[in-house]
Amino acid sequence: MNFSSKTRSALLGAAAFSAYAVSAQAQMIEKVEWIGSDAPATAEQYADMFTTAKVRVTWADGTTTEAPLGYQGLMTNQDRVGSNASSAGTIYDDHMRPIMDPTGNGQPLVFETPDGTMIANIGGKIFHLANFEYDAVLADGSSADDALGPILPSSVVLTELAQSPEGRLTPVSQSPVDFSSVGGLAVACNATMTPWGTFLTSEENYDGDARKIEADRLIDPSGKSDVLRGMTMYYHGGRQLASPYQRGVLPEVLVNGDGTTSVVKHYAVGRGTYEMAQIMPDQRTVIGAHDGTNKPLTMFVADRAGDLSSGTLYAAKLDQKSAENGGNFAISWIRLGHAGNDELRALVEGGIKFSDIFDAADAATDGFTEITVDTDKASEFLKTKNETAAAFLETMRYAGMKGAATEFRKAEGMAFDPETGTAYLAVSEIGKGMEEGKASGTGGDQIRLAGVKAGAVYALPTGSGQIDIDGAAIDSAFVPVAMHVPAGLMGRDLAEADGFGNKAALDAIANPDNIYWSAAYNTLFIGEDSGLHTANFLWAWQPGMEAPVRLLSAPAGAELTGLRVHENIGGFAYVTTNAQHVGEFDAGENPVLKEAAELIAAKWDKGQKAPLGYVSGLPAATAAKPLSN
Repeated sequence: MNFSSKTRSALLGAAAFSAYAVSAQAQMIEKVEWIGSDAPATAEQYADMFTTAKVRVTWADGTTTEAPLGYQGLMTNQDRVGSNASSAGTIYDDHMRPIMDPTGNGQPLVFETPDGTMIANIGGKIFHLANFEYDAVLADGSSADDALGPILPSSVVLTELAQSPEGRLTPVSQSPVDFSSVGGLAVACNATMTPWGTFLTSEENYDGDARKIEADRLIDPSGKSDVLRGMTMYYHGGRQLASPYQRGVLPEVLVNGDGTTSVVKHYAVGRGTYEMAQIMPDQRTVIGAHDGTNKPLTMFVADRAGDLSSGTLYAAKLDQKSAENGGNFAISWIRLGHAGNDELRALVEGGIKFSDIFDAADAATDGFTEITVDTDKASEFLKTKNETAAAFLETMRYAGMKGAATEFRKAEGMAFDPETGTAYLAVSEIGKGMEEGKASGTGGDQIRLAGVKAGAVYALPTGSGQIDIDGAAIDSAFVPVAMHVPAGLMGRDLAEADGFGNKAALDAIANPDNIYWSAAYNTLFIGEDSGLHTANFLWAWQPGMEAPVRLLSAPAGAELTGLRVHENIGGFAYVTTNAQHVGEFDAGENPVLKEAAELIAAKWDKGQKAPLGYVSGLPAATAAKPLSN
């Protein structure tokens, strides 16, 4: 199923009307300044979402206001909202029945990993959507991977919110989104709201290697012994084998004004390990960041605006100019192919296997191409049998075969500044394939850097009139052409951990993950997923700043997720941010951290409770007026 042209037109019209309506209420901002939060110092501060930050706003009439920021919890993964029979983080099978926790005394499996999030005004109602990514801990504290498998069904939960006159949001009703029509959802990570008002989530297909799954199923055809056993046995109930080619495909969720939903998966955008995809202002160009080791950077140019069902797919080739400060690169693009969802879905539903797409050799062989993709341990030697299937269903491998850079390490969130035409890419760690001498097979050693465990955020200026490496025009005005790290966006590793277990500098980002650009605030927001900071931080950075400003810290050990800035909903602004893996840290012998661990265990149910909420106190705004720094 693809969304119809009538549906797309209605969505675009509704989005335009909604934007016009709120902008009429919004105040005009001249400048925003961020006053940073203290780092946590007490056990209580390490055990909660903590901030002492403020925001100072200069308005167009020259007046200035200053307000404190706060964190407002909406709900937790364990909360039941309205008439929903199950808690928010419950996971369902393909009949929308809760999957039971095998150690939970008859209770459903509840994920503690809220991630990609958006809030939208749809048909006069305020809806909140959130992914639940994967399960780390069962009810008895044991490993979900060991008991059920590493790839379990994820979920998206839809919550209707009420807004008070003071701007506070409160959940009033809730229901899960049904993904059974597209083979389910797995490892749903970051997400974005499309310009036409839908929820574009993701699938981090870390483990679903179709080549290995096919080999494993030759030994055990039941699917009980391969990496997709969780999807086969728990999502499909053993009634059918889960397809690896339904994993790693971008899903789009349409929400109607009555709260009903429909879902489509965009095979045409290519299959990978999407952290998220960034849609450019033309509503056609999509830049894909792929999490993990030795991954490419991809670009999709849709045939029609607001419709991702068909288009042309590209992968980036890098030309390194220097290795200083995270490197400086020119980017060119390799065309992988053109296709549509329908033809690709037909291949998948027809049971296509890895061996239908490639021949494989165990060593260098004439006619076979060497690649190092999705691993830093061993090369593969492949020959293509089906070019279209290779380009769109084995995108990462095919990109490597065509000479793209498959060396990115933990490419995470993306953002875009429309005023300067600059995309931003969070690279959580500069390591493995990005280090000098860690080549990507035939594609060569395109990224040659010294390792930085704390990572960086790269700026990618975009341009129009670009051609691919074969000289053909690229039909987009938003093609990334270069890549570098701006001042203030490089992490700094410490030679040794400090007394609170921090292994990276506290005044710099560490392991940037989800990022978001706010045009109204002229600010890049950065959320961390770091084991290098004992408490992960939310940062604000503006072009020209030498260092970012700390806005908030998560409970110790927790990753910050679901970052999105909503600059005006009903006259109020909200920055959504959630936390997962609460309490996953080593307190060592530090008495403050030991006490914090006890507080976290009590407040956050030994790490099985996770907050979903938003930063409050920001000014409602419109980006209609160009902003100064």
